[in-house]
Amino acid sequence: MARILIVDDSPSQLLGIKRIVEKLGHETLSAEDGAAGVEVAKQEMPDLILMDVVMPNLNGFQATRTISKNAETAHIPIILVTTKDQETDKVWGMRQGAKAYVTKPIKEEELVKALQEFLPG
Repeated sequence: MARILIVDDSPSQLLGIKRIVEKLGHETLSAEDGAAGVEVAKQEMPDLILMDVVMPNLNGFQATRTISKNAETAHIPIILVTTKDQETDKVWGMRQGAKAYVTKPIKEEELVKALQEFLPG
């Protein structure tokens, strides 16, 4: 069982992603914006982070860059989960340190596949 941090400012999206992750038997942590996501990542050291992009305070690209450039949290794989579906967004997200990019509306099988690819074991 892995500990997965879900960072999303939409309560309905958060709940939907949480259901998928918990159905797989994983524990979830959550944060409502990028700044809170960075703090939770530092404090809790999750096994993986699912990060929205469009959020107040610190957006998902900024939060991903902050987490992936910090020596303490750089090992945590980040999967961007977002409505931003342009190729340029995907390229930019990967440059910030994301390992994968899943677009909303989320297809459960796509998210499950991404989780399986980047979770240990």
